Amino acid sequence: MSKDRVVVIGAGAGGLVAAADLARRGADVTVIERAATPGGKMRRVLIEEDGVNAGVDAGPTVFTMRWIFEALFADCGTTLSAHLDLIPADILARHAWRKGGRLDLFADVGRSADAIGSFAGAAEAQGYRDFCARSADIYQTLRDTFIASERPSNPLDLAWRVGLGRLDALWRTAPMKTMSAAIAENFRDPRLRQLFGRYATYCGSSPFLAPATLMLVAHVEQDGVWLVKGGMRRVADALQELGEAQGARFRFGTEVREIVVESGRVSGALLASGERIEADAVVFNGDVAALADRFLGNAVTRAAPSTAHDDRSLSAMTWCLKASTRGFPLVHHNVFFAEDYAEEFEAIFRRRAITEAPTVYVCAQDRGDTDLPSDGATERLLVLINAPPDGDRNDFDQAAVAEFGKRTFGLLAECGLTIDVNPDASVVTTPQGFNELFPATGGALYGRASHGSQATFQRPGSTTRIPGLYLAGGSVHPGPGVPMAAMSGRIAAARVLEDLAAARDARRAAATIQIDTSRTE
Repeated sequence: MSKDRVVVIGAGAGGLVAAADLARRGADVTVIERAATPGGKMRRVLIEEDGVNAGVDAGPTVFTMRWIFEALFADCGTTLSAHLDLIPADILARHAWRKGGRLDLFADVGRSADAIGSFAGAAEAQGYRDFCARSADIYQTLRDTFIASERPSNPLDLAWRVGLGRLDALWRTAPMKTMSAAIAENFRDPRLRQLFGRYATYCGSSPFLAPATLMLVAHVEQDGVWLVKGGMRRVADALQELGEAQGARFRFGTEVREIVVESGRVSGALLASGERIEADAVVFNGDVAALADRFLGNAVTRAAPSTAHDDRSLSAMTWCLKASTRGFPLVHHNVFFAEDYAEEFEAIFRRRAITEAPTVYVCAQDRGDTDLPSDGATERLLVLINAPPDGDRNDFDQAAVAEFGKRTFGLLAECGLTIDVNPDASVVTTPQGFNELFPATGGALYGRASHGSQATFQRPGSTTRIPGLYLAGGSVHPGPGVPMAAMSGRIAAARVLEDLAAARDARRAAATIQIDTSRTE
Protein backbone atom coordinates (compact mmCIF):
# COMPACT_ATOMS: atom_id res chain seq x y z
CA MET A 1 0.00 0.00 0.00
CA SER A 2 1.40 3.42 -0.96
CA LYS A 3 2.24 5.85 1.80
CA ASP A 4 0.34 9.07 2.45
CA ARG A 5 2.36 11.92 0.97
CA VAL A 6 2.63 15.00 3.19
CA VAL A 7 4.47 18.23 2.48
CA VAL A 8 5.40 20.38 5.47
CA ILE A 9 6.09 24.01 4.56
CA GLY A 10 8.42 25.59 7.09
CA ALA A 11 10.99 24.03 9.42
CA GLY A 12 10.12 25.99 12.53
CA ALA A 13 9.35 24.11 15.75
CA GLY A 14 5.80 23.22 14.67
CA GLY A 15 6.86 21.94 11.27
CA LEU A 16 9.79 19.96 12.63
CA VAL A 17 7.63 18.22 15.22
CA ALA A 18 4.83 17.55 12.73
CA ALA A 19 7.36 16.00 10.33
CA ALA A 20 8.75 13.66 12.99
CA ASP A 21 5.27 12.61 14.14
CA LEU A 22 3.98 12.04 10.61
CA ALA A 23 7.04 10.11 9.47
CA ARG A 24 7.13 7.83 12.52
CA ARG A 25 3.54 6.84 11.75
CA GLY A 26 4.28 5.88 8.18
CA ALA A 27 3.73 9.02 6.09
CA ASP A 28 6.05 10.00 3.24
CA VAL A 29 7.14 13.43 4.50
CA THR A 30 8.99 16.21 2.70
CA VAL A 31 9.83 19.41 4.59
CA ILE A 32 10.39 22.53 2.49
CA GLU A 33 12.22 25.46 4.10
CA ARG A 34 13.36 28.60 2.32
CA ALA A 35 16.08 29.32 4.89
CA ALA A 36 19.37 27.45 4.84
CA THR A 37 18.87 25.91 8.28
CA PRO A 38 16.03 24.65 10.50
CA GLY A 39 14.47 26.52 13.39
CA GLY A 40 12.35 29.36 12.03
CA LYS A 41 12.46 31.96 14.79
CA MET A 42 15.03 29.78 16.60
CA ARG A 43 17.62 31.39 14.40
CA ARG A 44 21.29 31.98 14.97
CA VAL A 45 23.20 35.09 13.90
CA LEU A 46 26.90 34.71 13.15
CA ILE A 47 29.18 37.48 14.37
CA GLU A 48 32.81 37.58 13.32
CA GLU A 49 35.47 38.61 15.80
CA ASP A 50 39.16 38.27 15.08
CA GLY A 51 38.36 35.99 12.16
CA VAL A 52 36.26 33.62 14.27
CA ASN A 53 32.48 33.31 13.86
CA ALA A 54 30.40 33.19 17.02
CA GLY A 55 26.77 32.09 16.86
CA VAL A 56 24.31 34.19 18.86
CA ASP A 57 20.78 32.91 19.49
CA ALA A 58 18.62 35.64 17.98
CA GLY A 59 15.16 34.31 18.78
CA PRO A 60 13.66 32.35 21.68
CA THR A 61 16.09 31.89 24.55
CA VAL A 62 13.97 30.01 27.12
CA PHE A 63 13.42 26.23 27.06
CA THR A 64 10.35 25.20 29.09
CA MET A 65 7.53 22.61 29.09
CA ARG A 66 10.05 19.84 28.70
CA TRP A 67 7.28 17.22 28.95
CA ILE A 68 6.11 18.05 25.40
CA PHE A 69 9.51 17.16 23.94
CA GLU A 70 10.06 14.16 26.18
CA ALA A 71 6.77 12.67 24.97
CA LEU A 72 7.68 13.27 21.31
CA PHE A 73 11.14 11.70 21.58
CA ALA A 74 9.73 8.75 23.54
CA ASP A 75 7.09 8.15 20.86
CA CYS A 76 9.92 8.11 18.32
CA GLY A 77 11.74 5.41 20.28
CA THR A 78 14.43 7.52 21.90
CA THR A 79 14.92 10.01 24.72
CA LEU A 80 15.25 13.78 24.87
CA SER A 81 18.44 13.51 26.91
CA ALA A 82 20.04 11.42 24.16
CA HIS A 83 19.75 14.39 21.80
CA LEU A 84 19.95 17.50 23.99
CA ASP A 85 22.13 18.46 26.92
CA LEU A 86 19.82 20.47 29.19
CA ILE A 87 21.02 22.30 32.31
CA PRO A 88 18.35 23.32 34.85
CA ALA A 89 18.47 27.03 35.64
CA ASP A 90 18.60 27.91 39.33
CA ILE A 91 18.11 31.64 38.71
CA LEU A 92 15.14 32.08 36.38
CA ALA A 93 15.94 35.74 35.72
CA ARG A 94 17.63 38.75 37.28
CA HIS A 95 15.58 41.98 37.30
CA ALA A 96 16.72 45.56 37.79
CA TRP A 97 15.04 48.99 37.83
CA ARG A 98 16.30 52.34 36.68
CA LYS A 99 15.54 53.99 40.00
CA GLY A 100 17.20 51.23 41.98
CA GLY A 101 16.54 47.74 43.17
CA ARG A 102 17.53 44.30 41.98
CA LEU A 103 15.59 41.05 42.33
CA ASP A 104 16.31 37.47 41.34
CA LEU A 105 13.59 34.88 40.81
CA PHE A 106 14.64 31.32 41.52
CA ALA A 107 13.48 27.87 40.47
CA ASP A 108 12.58 27.31 44.13
CA VAL A 109 9.41 29.16 45.22
CA GLY A 110 10.64 29.48 48.78
CA ARG A 111 13.90 31.17 47.74
CA SER A 112 11.98 33.56 45.48
CA ALA A 113 9.55 34.38 48.26
CA ASP A 114 12.43 35.12 50.62
CA ALA A 115 14.06 37.34 47.99
CA ILE A 116 10.79 39.21 47.42
CA GLY A 117 10.36 39.62 51.18
CA SER A 118 13.79 41.25 51.44
CA PHE A 119 13.06 43.35 48.35
CA ALA A 120 9.52 44.56 49.10
CA GLY A 121 8.32 43.20 52.44
CA ALA A 122 6.57 40.21 53.98
CA ALA A 123 3.14 41.05 52.52
CA GLU A 124 4.55 40.94 49.00
CA ALA A 125 6.28 37.64 49.73
CA GLN A 126 2.91 36.15 50.70
CA GLY A 127 1.39 37.74 47.63
CA TYR A 128 3.97 35.90 45.56
CA ARG A 129 3.11 32.56 47.16
CA ASP A 130 -0.57 33.20 46.46
CA PHE A 131 0.27 34.19 42.88
CA CYS A 132 2.22 30.96 42.36
CA ALA A 133 -0.71 28.90 43.62
CA ARG A 134 -3.07 30.85 41.39
CA SER A 135 -0.97 30.44 38.23
CA ALA A 136 -0.48 26.72 38.96
CA ASP A 137 -4.25 26.30 39.31
CA ILE A 138 -4.84 27.95 35.91
CA TYR A 139 -2.15 25.81 34.29
CA GLN A 140 -3.51 22.56 35.70
CA THR A 141 -7.02 23.45 34.51
CA LEU A 142 -5.86 24.16 30.95
CA ARG A 143 -2.87 21.87 30.36
CA ASP A 144 -4.74 18.84 29.02
CA THR A 145 -8.00 20.53 28.05
CA PHE A 146 -6.47 23.36 26.05
CA ILE A 147 -2.69 23.25 25.58
CA ALA A 148 -2.47 19.58 24.57
CA SER A 149 -5.79 19.42 22.70
CA GLU A 150 -7.36 20.71 19.51
CA ARG A 151 -8.55 24.30 19.71
CA PRO A 152 -11.91 24.58 21.50
CA SER A 153 -14.57 25.98 19.20
CA ASN A 154 -16.11 28.27 21.84
CA PRO A 155 -16.29 28.81 25.62
CA LEU A 156 -18.95 26.12 25.99
CA ASP A 157 -16.68 23.59 24.28
CA LEU A 158 -13.86 24.46 26.69
CA ALA A 159 -16.24 24.22 29.65
CA TRP A 160 -17.32 20.76 28.48
CA ARG A 161 -13.69 19.62 28.32
CA VAL A 162 -12.86 20.97 31.76
CA GLY A 163 -16.00 19.29 33.11
CA LEU A 164 -19.30 20.76 34.12
CA GLY A 165 -18.51 19.78 37.68
CA ARG A 166 -15.35 21.92 37.57
CA LEU A 167 -16.75 25.18 36.28
CA ASP A 168 -15.32 26.88 39.36
CA ALA A 169 -11.82 25.95 38.15
CA LEU A 170 -12.57 27.34 34.70
CA TRP A 171 -13.88 30.55 36.26
CA ARG A 172 -10.62 30.90 38.20
CA THR A 173 -8.74 31.15 34.90
CA ALA A 174 -10.20 34.69 34.87
CA PRO A 175 -10.64 35.29 31.12
CA MET A 176 -12.82 38.35 31.76
CA LYS A 177 -10.16 40.10 33.83
CA THR A 178 -7.00 41.70 32.48
CA MET A 179 -3.68 40.30 33.56
CA SER A 180 -2.62 43.62 35.09
CA ALA A 181 -5.82 43.81 37.15
CA ALA A 182 -5.40 40.25 38.41
CA ILE A 183 -1.75 40.78 39.33
CA ALA A 184 -2.68 43.90 41.27
CA GLU A 185 -4.73 41.63 43.55
CA ASN A 186 -1.50 39.90 44.62
CA PHE A 187 1.04 42.72 44.58
CA ARG A 188 1.00 46.35 45.70
CA ASP A 189 4.60 47.14 44.76
CA PRO A 190 4.56 48.59 41.21
CA ARG A 191 7.89 46.93 40.45
CA LEU A 192 6.46 43.49 41.12
CA ARG A 193 3.42 44.31 39.02
CA GLN A 194 5.82 45.10 36.19
CA LEU A 195 7.83 41.95 36.70
CA PHE A 196 4.91 39.54 36.69
CA GLY A 197 2.97 41.48 34.07
CA ARG A 198 5.87 40.88 31.72
CA TYR A 199 4.76 37.29 31.26
CA ALA A 200 2.11 38.61 28.85
CA THR A 201 4.91 39.63 26.51
CA TYR A 202 5.91 35.96 26.18
CA CYS A 203 2.75 35.77 24.05
CA GLY A 204 3.46 39.09 22.33
CA SER A 205 0.77 40.91 24.29
CA SER A 206 0.19 43.78 26.68
CA PRO A 207 -0.55 42.88 30.32
CA PHE A 208 -3.07 45.73 30.28
CA LEU A 209 -5.08 44.08 27.47
CA ALA A 210 -4.36 40.35 27.82
CA PRO A 211 -6.63 38.13 29.92
CA ALA A 212 -5.48 37.03 33.36
CA THR A 213 -5.47 33.48 32.01
CA LEU A 214 -1.93 34.17 30.75
CA MET A 215 -0.73 34.06 34.35
CA LEU A 216 -0.24 30.36 33.61
CA VAL A 217 3.01 31.39 31.88
CA ALA A 218 4.44 32.14 35.31
CA HIS A 219 3.82 28.55 36.36
CA VAL A 220 5.38 27.25 33.13
CA GLU A 221 8.63 28.93 34.19
CA GLN A 222 8.26 27.83 37.80
CA ASP A 223 7.82 24.28 36.53
CA GLY A 224 11.30 24.39 35.05
CA VAL A 225 13.60 26.48 32.84
CA TRP A 226 16.57 24.82 31.17
CA LEU A 227 19.65 26.19 29.45
CA VAL A 228 20.45 24.30 26.26
CA LYS A 229 24.10 23.43 25.73
CA GLY A 230 24.90 24.69 22.26
CA GLY A 231 22.07 27.22 22.30
CA MET A 232 18.43 27.11 21.27
CA ARG A 233 19.32 26.38 17.65
CA ARG A 234 20.50 23.02 18.97
CA VAL A 235 16.82 22.27 19.72
CA ALA A 236 15.98 22.77 16.04
CA ASP A 237 18.91 20.60 14.96
CA ALA A 238 17.81 17.83 17.32
CA LEU A 239 14.25 17.94 15.98
CA GLN A 240 15.53 17.74 12.40
CA GLU A 241 17.71 14.76 13.34
CA LEU A 242 14.69 13.11 14.95
CA GLY A 243 12.57 13.63 11.83
CA GLU A 244 15.28 12.29 9.55
CA ALA A 245 15.65 9.21 11.74
CA GLN A 246 11.94 8.55 11.19
CA GLY A 247 12.32 8.94 7.42
CA ALA A 248 11.39 12.59 6.80
CA ARG A 249 13.29 14.42 4.06
CA PHE A 250 14.37 18.05 4.32
CA ARG A 251 14.97 20.52 1.52
CA PHE A 252 16.54 23.78 2.66
CA GLY A 253 17.07 26.90 0.59
CA THR A 254 13.85 26.05 -1.24
CA GLU A 255 10.84 28.33 -1.51
CA VAL A 256 7.21 27.37 -2.08
CA ARG A 257 5.48 29.65 -4.56
CA GLU A 258 2.01 28.17 -4.31
CA ILE A 259 -0.04 25.58 -2.47
CA VAL A 260 -1.87 23.74 -5.23
CA VAL A 261 -5.62 23.11 -4.88
CA GLU A 262 -7.49 20.89 -7.33
CA SER A 263 -11.11 19.72 -7.21
CA GLY A 264 -11.60 21.59 -3.96
CA ARG A 265 -8.73 20.07 -1.98
CA VAL A 266 -4.97 20.38 -1.65
CA SER A 267 -2.96 18.31 -4.12
CA GLY A 268 0.60 19.53 -3.68
CA ALA A 269 3.06 22.40 -3.55
CA LEU A 270 4.59 24.36 -6.45
CA LEU A 271 8.14 25.53 -5.81
CA ALA A 272 9.66 28.80 -6.99
CA SER A 273 11.85 26.73 -9.32
CA GLY A 274 8.75 25.43 -11.10
CA GLU A 275 8.97 21.95 -9.61
CA ARG A 276 5.73 20.51 -8.30
CA ILE A 277 5.58 18.12 -5.34
CA GLU A 278 2.43 16.02 -5.18
CA ALA A 279 0.82 15.64 -1.76
CA ASP A 280 -2.23 14.16 -0.10
CA ALA A 281 -1.91 16.81 2.62
CA VAL A 282 0.08 19.97 3.31
CA VAL A 283 1.00 21.30 6.76
CA PHE A 284 1.74 25.02 6.65
CA ASN A 285 4.14 26.06 9.43
CA GLY A 286 4.21 29.81 8.90
CA ASP A 287 2.21 32.80 10.02
CA VAL A 288 -1.41 32.22 8.97
CA ALA A 289 -1.61 35.77 7.61
CA ALA A 290 0.60 34.64 4.72
CA LEU A 291 -2.26 32.49 3.40
CA ALA A 292 -4.91 35.19 3.34
CA ASP A 293 -2.41 37.74 2.03
CA ARG A 294 -1.65 35.61 -1.09
CA PHE A 295 1.93 34.67 -0.25
CA LEU A 296 1.10 31.02 -1.05
CA GLY A 297 -1.11 31.60 -4.11
CA ASN A 298 -4.70 32.63 -4.72
CA ALA A 299 -6.25 29.22 -4.11
CA VAL A 300 -5.66 29.24 -0.34
CA THR A 301 -6.63 32.79 0.56
CA ARG A 302 -9.84 31.58 2.22
CA ALA A 303 -8.06 28.87 4.22
CA ALA A 304 -7.76 30.96 7.36
CA PRO A 305 -8.55 34.56 8.27
CA SER A 306 -5.89 37.22 7.99
CA THR A 307 -4.67 39.11 11.05
CA ALA A 308 -5.79 42.72 11.11
CA HIS A 309 -3.00 45.25 11.54
CA ASP A 310 -4.29 46.34 14.95
CA ASP A 311 -4.53 42.72 16.13
CA ARG A 312 -0.88 41.86 15.55
CA SER A 313 1.32 40.88 18.47
CA LEU A 314 4.55 42.56 19.52
CA SER A 315 7.54 42.89 17.29
CA ALA A 316 11.03 43.65 18.53
CA MET A 317 14.28 45.40 17.86
CA THR A 318 17.28 43.24 18.68
CA TRP A 319 21.03 43.64 18.91
CA CYS A 320 23.19 40.50 18.62
CA LEU A 321 26.60 41.35 20.01
CA LYS A 322 30.05 40.16 20.92
CA ALA A 323 30.94 42.73 23.56
CA SER A 324 32.49 43.24 26.97
CA THR A 325 30.29 44.38 29.87
CA ARG A 326 30.92 46.31 33.07
CA GLY A 327 29.11 47.31 36.23
CA PHE A 328 26.30 44.76 36.51
CA PRO A 329 26.50 41.05 37.42
CA LEU A 330 24.65 39.50 34.51
CA VAL A 331 23.21 35.99 34.63
CA HIS A 332 21.79 34.16 31.62
CA HIS A 333 18.40 35.95 31.62
CA ASN A 334 18.20 39.63 32.67
CA VAL A 335 15.43 42.22 32.51
CA PHE A 336 15.82 45.98 33.01
CA PHE A 337 12.78 48.18 33.72
CA ALA A 338 11.96 51.87 33.61
CA GLU A 339 9.12 53.16 35.79
CA ASP A 340 6.09 53.62 33.52
CA TYR A 341 5.20 50.18 32.19
CA ALA A 342 1.76 51.20 30.95
CA GLU A 343 3.32 53.88 28.74
CA GLU A 344 5.43 51.28 26.96
CA PHE A 345 2.37 49.35 25.75
CA GLU A 346 0.33 52.48 25.13
CA ALA A 347 3.12 53.62 22.82
CA ILE A 348 3.36 50.30 20.95
CA PHE A 349 -0.29 49.34 20.56
CA ARG A 350 -1.91 52.80 20.40
CA ARG A 351 0.66 55.22 19.04
CA ARG A 352 2.70 52.60 17.12
CA ALA A 353 5.95 53.84 18.59
CA ILE A 354 8.78 52.77 20.89
CA THR A 355 8.60 54.48 24.25
CA GLU A 356 11.34 56.78 25.52
CA ALA A 357 12.53 54.26 28.12
CA PRO A 358 11.72 50.72 26.92
CA THR A 359 12.03 47.56 28.99
CA VAL A 360 15.25 45.79 27.94
CA TYR A 361 15.91 42.06 27.96
CA VAL A 362 19.51 40.87 27.87
CA CYS A 363 20.41 37.23 27.32
CA ALA A 364 24.05 36.69 28.31
CA GLN A 365 24.55 33.46 26.41
CA ASP A 366 27.94 32.52 27.82
CA ARG A 367 26.67 32.69 31.39
CA GLY A 368 24.70 30.32 33.55
CA ASP A 369 23.79 31.03 37.16
CA THR A 370 27.34 31.68 38.29
CA ASP A 371 29.53 31.72 35.18
CA LEU A 372 31.60 34.86 34.77
CA PRO A 373 33.71 35.89 31.78
CA SER A 374 37.33 36.70 32.40
CA ASP A 375 38.26 40.36 32.82
CA GLY A 376 38.00 42.25 29.53
CA ALA A 377 36.69 39.24 27.60
CA THR A 378 33.86 39.66 25.16
CA GLU A 379 30.69 37.61 25.49
CA ARG A 380 27.70 36.79 23.31
CA LEU A 381 24.66 38.95 24.06
CA LEU A 382 21.13 39.30 22.75
CA VAL A 383 19.65 42.68 23.65
CA LEU A 384 15.93 43.10 22.92
CA ILE A 385 13.23 45.74 23.25
CA ASN A 386 9.55 45.51 22.30
CA ALA A 387 8.44 47.35 19.16
CA PRO A 388 5.25 47.87 17.14
CA PRO A 389 4.62 45.27 14.40
CA ASP A 390 4.78 47.81 11.58
CA GLY A 391 7.74 46.47 9.64
CA ASP A 392 5.70 46.40 6.44
CA ARG A 393 4.71 50.07 6.87
CA ASN A 394 7.57 51.90 8.56
CA ASP A 395 11.17 52.00 7.43
CA PHE A 396 13.57 51.80 10.37
CA ASP A 397 16.49 53.66 8.82
CA GLN A 398 19.95 54.11 10.32
CA ALA A 399 18.92 57.26 12.17
CA ALA A 400 15.97 55.48 13.79
CA VAL A 401 18.12 52.49 14.75
CA ALA A 402 20.70 54.83 16.29
CA GLU A 403 18.00 56.62 18.29
CA PHE A 404 16.48 53.41 19.63
CA GLY A 405 19.95 52.12 20.44
CA LYS A 406 20.61 55.29 22.43
CA ARG A 407 17.41 54.75 24.42
CA THR A 408 18.10 51.06 24.98
CA PHE A 409 21.73 51.18 26.03
CA GLY A 410 21.07 54.40 27.92
CA LEU A 411 18.51 52.65 30.13
CA LEU A 412 20.94 49.79 30.71
CA ALA A 413 23.58 52.30 31.81
CA GLU A 414 21.13 53.91 34.22
CA CYS A 415 20.54 50.45 35.70
CA GLY A 416 24.28 50.00 36.15
CA LEU A 417 25.18 47.97 33.05
CA THR A 418 27.64 49.26 30.49
CA ILE A 419 28.05 47.34 27.24
CA ASP A 420 31.04 48.28 25.11
CA VAL A 421 29.41 47.88 21.71
CA ASN A 422 31.66 47.29 18.72
CA PRO A 423 29.60 48.10 15.59
CA ASP A 424 31.70 45.61 13.62
CA ALA A 425 30.69 42.83 16.02
CA SER A 426 26.95 43.53 16.18
CA VAL A 427 23.89 42.76 14.09
CA VAL A 428 20.66 44.72 14.46
CA THR A 429 17.26 43.37 13.44
CA THR A 430 14.29 45.75 13.20
CA PRO A 431 10.58 45.02 12.72
CA GLN A 432 11.23 45.54 9.02
CA GLY A 433 13.92 42.86 9.16
CA PHE A 434 11.60 40.46 10.98
CA ASN A 435 8.92 41.09 8.36
CA GLU A 436 11.41 40.12 5.65
CA LEU A 437 12.34 36.97 7.56
CA PHE A 438 8.71 36.07 8.28
CA PRO A 439 6.51 37.48 5.50
CA ALA A 440 3.01 38.88 6.05
CA THR A 441 3.67 39.57 9.73
CA GLY A 442 4.79 43.18 9.78
CA GLY A 443 7.43 41.81 12.12
CA ALA A 444 4.91 40.47 14.65
CA LEU A 445 6.66 37.56 16.33
CA TYR A 446 3.71 35.82 18.00
CA GLY A 447 0.88 35.85 15.46
CA ARG A 448 -2.26 37.47 16.78
CA ALA A 449 -2.00 39.34 20.10
CA SER A 450 -3.77 37.60 22.98
CA HIS A 451 -5.96 40.57 23.84
CA GLY A 452 -9.47 40.23 25.23
CA SER A 453 -11.49 37.38 26.69
CA GLN A 454 -12.12 35.81 23.26
CA ALA A 455 -8.47 35.69 22.18
CA THR A 456 -8.35 31.96 22.90
CA PHE A 457 -10.93 31.26 20.23
CA GLN A 458 -9.66 33.69 17.58
CA ARG A 459 -6.47 31.81 16.78
CA PRO A 460 -7.07 29.18 14.09
CA GLY A 461 -6.73 25.53 14.94
CA SER A 462 -4.97 22.80 12.98
CA THR A 463 -7.63 22.50 10.24
CA THR A 464 -8.57 25.02 7.59
CA ARG A 465 -11.48 25.70 5.26
CA ILE A 466 -9.64 23.81 2.51
CA PRO A 467 -9.54 20.01 2.79
CA GLY A 468 -6.00 18.70 2.97
CA LEU A 469 -4.46 21.94 4.30
CA TYR A 470 -3.41 22.04 7.95
CA LEU A 471 -1.71 24.59 10.18
CA ALA A 472 1.10 24.53 12.73
CA GLY A 473 3.30 27.14 14.38
CA GLY A 474 3.14 29.97 16.85
CA SER A 475 0.33 31.85 15.09
CA VAL A 476 -2.15 29.00 15.63
CA HIS A 477 -3.51 27.13 18.64
CA PRO A 478 -2.25 26.61 21.33
CA GLY A 479 -0.11 29.73 20.86
CA PRO A 480 3.40 31.15 20.50
CA GLY A 481 6.65 30.00 22.03
CA VAL A 482 8.79 26.97 21.19
CA PRO A 483 6.88 24.39 23.30
CA MET A 484 3.45 25.66 22.23
CA ALA A 485 4.49 25.66 18.57
CA ALA A 486 5.83 22.14 19.05
CA MET A 487 2.49 21.06 20.48
CA SER A 488 0.71 22.60 17.49
CA GLY A 489 2.82 20.34 15.30
CA ARG A 490 1.72 17.26 17.23
CA ILE A 491 -1.92 18.31 17.04
CA ALA A 492 -1.69 18.98 13.29
CA ALA A 493 0.04 15.65 12.59
CA ALA A 494 -2.59 13.72 14.51
CA ARG A 495 -5.37 15.45 12.61
CA VAL A 496 -3.71 14.85 9.22
CA LEU A 497 -3.39 11.13 9.87
CA GLU A 498 -6.93 10.88 11.24
CA ASP A 499 -8.41 12.61 8.19
CA LEU A 500 -6.36 10.61 5.69
CA ALA A 501 -7.37 7.36 7.38
CA ALA A 502 -11.03 8.41 7.29
CA ALA A 503 -10.72 9.23 3.59
CA ARG A 504 -9.24 5.79 2.87
CA ASP A 505 -12.06 4.12 4.79
CA ALA A 506 -14.60 6.12 2.82
CA ARG A 507 -13.02 5.08 -0.48
CA ARG A 508 -13.02 1.42 0.56
CA ALA A 509 -16.66 1.65 1.58
CA ALA A 510 -17.56 3.25 -1.74
CA ALA A 511 -15.68 0.55 -3.63
CA THR A 512 -17.48 -2.15 -1.68
CA ILE A 513 -20.85 -0.62 -2.46
CA GLN A 514 -19.95 -0.49 -6.16
CA ILE A 515 -18.96 -4.17 -6.14
CA ASP A 516 -22.14 -5.15 -4.35
CA THR A 517 -24.19 -3.09 -6.77
CA SER A 518 -22.56 -4.69 -9.80
CA ARG A 519 -23.24 -8.18 -8.41
CA THR A 520 -26.88 -7.32 -7.86
CA GLU A 521 -27.18 -6.14 -11.40
